[in-house]
Amino acid sequence: MADRTRRSLTANRAAFTRARFIIGFLAAPVLLYLIYVISPYAQAFSIAMTDWRGVSAAPGFVGLANFQRLLGDGVFWTAVRHNGLLLVLMPIGTLVIALFFAFLLNAGGSTAASGVFGARFYRVVFFFPQVLAVAIVAVLFQQVFRPDESGMLNAPLIALGLEPVGFLSDPGVALWSILGVLIWQAVGFYVVLFSAGMASIPRELYEAAEIDGAGRGRLFFRVTLPLLWDTVQVGWIYLGIAALDVFAIVWVMTAEHGGPDHATTVMAAEIYRNAFQYFKFGYASAMGVVLFFFTVAFAAVALRLSRRERVEF
Repeated sequence: MADRTRRSLTANRAAFTRARFIIGFLAAPVLLYLIYVISPYAQAFSIAMTDWRGVSAAPGFVGLANFQRLLGDGVFWTAVRHNGLLLVLMPIGTLVIALFFAFLLNAGGSTAASGVFGARFYRVVFFFPQVLAVAIVAVLFQQVFRPDESGMLNAPLIALGLEPVGFLSDPGVALWSILGVLIWQAVGFYVVLFSAGMASIPRELYEAAEIDGAGRGRLFFRVTLPLLWDTVQVGWIYLGIAALDVFAIVWVMTAEHGGPDHATTVMAAEIYRNAFQYFKFGYASAMGVVLFFFTVAFAAVALRLSRRERVEF
């Protein structure tokens, strides 16, 4: 009986020590998360129900008035529409291009189990845009899209006697130019990510499929894509969130920080404009709350729609 009691006390003491260690180990990260993530969200929700302009110590409570005002704000809904367009096209364009180049780098050689010559060098080249700061990318493409002889794209057109294209000044073209820059900046990271995923696929699967007469197209859709689906799903969600949160490239590249005539404005730009130019922090916080729920809803829907059985190998 004494031995059994002693063993029980020892087990309880070990369990208590383990629990104390786990709690102590998690306390600091959880505390930091509460302070730097949950607390700002809570403050934003609170400020969204006030008329705070950033200077008064006691902002007035207005309830849901800021959200009611959003319903009639045409500029904000234009920004929502632009974000929605980017949300659909940016992930699709980036993932399709990245998967194509990654497949070439890993299975584009003389046999399906080998990549193209110099694949490692190409991965470095593709990843290079990720090294550049977003503001630098925006300034770089401002020069590329210049509407005169100094513009990389318009210079050949002018030399041929054609009219230059207003990549950033034409309301019908500007948003597509922004989309192209976003895809250019993002695609390199996903080429490297998908290349790493493809490299983990056993070469024997490619060799067996090739022996069975599978072409490169069937090899991609029947072998590579199913085994890479989890990585594609994560990439889709990350790119969707990036499309909803896009700000710096629009703010730096475009005229009027979202122009011309709000042709490229996005939700993040309107939040910044209302907060730090118009000093309507309560109204800007209401926009931020809407953006938060759009982002959460997108992540939940994307996870639901892209759920499928995991393929093991």
